[in-house]
Amino acid sequence: MNPAPSVIFFTTLSGLGYGLAFWLAVARAFGTIPADTPWFGAISLGVALALVSAGLLSSTAHLGHPERAWRAFSQWRTSWLSREGVAAVVTFVPLGLLWLAWMLGATGGIWAFVALVGAALALITVYCTGMIYQSLKPIQAWATGWTTPIYLLFALMTGAHAVAALAAWFGYGASWQASAALILTVVLAIAKFMYWRSVDTATPFSTPESATGLGRFGKVRQLEAPHVTENYITREMGFKVARKHAAKLRMIVYAIGFGVPTLVAMLILISGPSALLATIGVLAAMVGAIAERWLFFAEAKHAVMNFYGEH
Repeated sequence: MNPAPSVIFFTTLSGLGYGLAFWLAVARAFGTIPADTPWFGAISLGVALALVSAGLLSSTAHLGHPERAWRAFSQWRTSWLSREGVAAVVTFVPLGLLWLAWMLGATGGIWAFVALVGAALALITVYCTGMIYQSLKPIQAWATGWTTPIYLLFALMTGAHAVAALAAWFGYGASWQASAALILTVVLAIAKFMYWRSVDTATPFSTPESATGLGRFGKVRQLEAPHVTENYITREMGFKVARKHAAKLRMIVYAIGFGVPTLVAMLILISGPSALLATIGVLAAMVGAIAERWLFFAEAKHAVMNFYGEH
């Protein structure tokens, strides 16, 4: 599949934003970060909402008619894309109220409830994003049970590193932030390894024989290509990345995206909160997330390419 920059930035930026919002909301609900911290709340949650907004806006750049994007909201009964849009809009309500409460220094049990609702909706929105791809059965690399959990883990992992960095800069750094970041980074690294292993070793469920329905006659081979020039299908569905380049990018994901954040979190747990270290951790995590997401699209093959002799 064609790894469009707009979709890559949408999924990584919004994932970071929702992950950060989740941890901030949970911290506010359970009192691990004081409620009467207007500057911290306004800036941190404001950053999260800005990242989400930037991600959602970038996604419209991939649409042929962005002005019609509003129509997607009407198909929420059957479309995960529509459900994602609805969830994204609804999530702004409790998170926006929480931002206002933090600004005003408001306290009380009602705000803990609002925070938990916002945290739950943030995860639901990321879940819908993952299901958009997992539900596409013609793309074998996406139609797997690993897809949505990895989307959720990336959001939670990058968000944990982000909240550790912001809290450290404002003097609210705590060991639970580094612990959460460390555990999620390790779990995500294992999950991504299992995902790539399953994709590399899976038996194709769509072949030229099954695609044409001629498998009962034996091996199917192409005599002549459908056409001699490139078209939309070959550009969007037939993008290919060289195996050696994919291997290098996978190493970047593990070395920078997982290795550096893991080391940073361990150092913070040993030496105490560090704004500089935590910032390095979240930047490295995002580099890894972008590389991973590019590979997620570039390595995926649509079943339609069987008709073009690529399988």
